Amino acid sequence: MRFESPIIGLALSGGAARGMAHVGVLKALAENGIQIDCVAGTSAGSLVGGAFASGMPLDEIEDFGRKLRWRDIGRVTMSRLGVQSNQRLEQYLRARLPVSKFEDLPIPFAAVATELKTGTAVVLRDRGDVPLAIRASCAIPGWYVPVIDEEGRQLVDGGLVAVVPSSVTRSLGADIVIAVDVNAAGATFIGPASSVIGVLLQSMLVVQKTASHYQLEMSDLVIRPQVGHIRWDEMGRADELMVAGYEAGLESIAGIRALIDEWVKAQPKWYQLRRRKKLLPKRVLSLPSS
Repeated sequence: MRFESPIIGLALSGGAARGMAHVGVLKALAENGIQIDCVAGTSAGSLVGGAFASGMPLDEIEDFGRKLRWRDIGRVTMSRLGVQSNQRLEQYLRARLPVSKFEDLPIPFAAVATELKTGTAVVLRDRGDVPLAIRASCAIPGWYVPVIDEEGRQLVDGGLVAVVPSSVTRSLGADIVIAVDVNAAGATFIGPASSVIGVLLQSMLVVQKTASHYQLEMSDLVIRPQVGHIRWDEMGRADELMVAGYEAGLESIAGIRALIDEWVKAQPKWYQLRRRKKLLPKRVLSLPSS
C-alpha cells in the first residue's frame, strides 16, 4: 500500500458559468479538513481545477470567479472555424496563476480536451503549459476557434467526450474519486419545451446526461449543486453559484468521511499493524510486494 490515508481526487465537470459552483464545493471541503490530492477538470471545471492545482488560495479563486466575464475569455476573429478566439483566456490565466507549467504544479492536475479530427479525448497533464491546456478544454466548438497544440492537433471543449472526467481523476492515482456535476439539475429555467430551440436544448441535455453516466459510475461519490435555475452564460451570478456549491459540498462531508473510513478499514492487517506502530509515514511509501 502507498498511503496511510487515501488519495482523494476531484473530477470537476464542464458547465460554463455554472463552473463557479466548483469554487463553493472546494471551500466546503477545505473548511472540513478534506484534503484534495489531485484534480481533473473539463471546460469550466478545468478552469477552477487548474487554478486550485496551481496553488492559488481559495479566496483568490472566489475573487477570480466574481470578476471573470466573457470579454476576458474571447474576442471576435476572422476565421471560418469559429466566431471568436479564446486566446484572451490563456493570457488572463498566464497573468494570474502562481504556476503555469504542469511540471511545477503543487497538486497533480489534468485538463480534458477533444481532438476535433478524431473525436477522441486528449488528456493534458504531466508536462507542458497549463493556461494553453485550460484554454483548449474550454474551446466551445463552433463558437471558439480550435486550439492548436504543439503536436498540431485541433483541440476543442472536453465536454464532448468527458463532461465529468472521473476516469481521468482515477488515472492520476486517486483511491477515492469525488465528482462534481454542475449539470445534474438540468435546466429548470427552460420549462416544458414549446419551440424547436427548446426541443433541441432539452435533447442535448438528455444526450449529455446519458454520456455522463459512465463517468459518474467511475466515481465514488457525486456532488450535485442545485443550479438548474441558472443559465450557462450567466457569469454575473457567480456568488449565487458558489453558495450553491458550498451547500452541496457541506452535504457531502459525511459521505466522504464514510468513504475514507471504509478505505482505511479495508487495508490488510499487516498494514494496520505497521500504521499503529508508526512505521508508515503519512504520505508516499514504497513497500515490498510480498
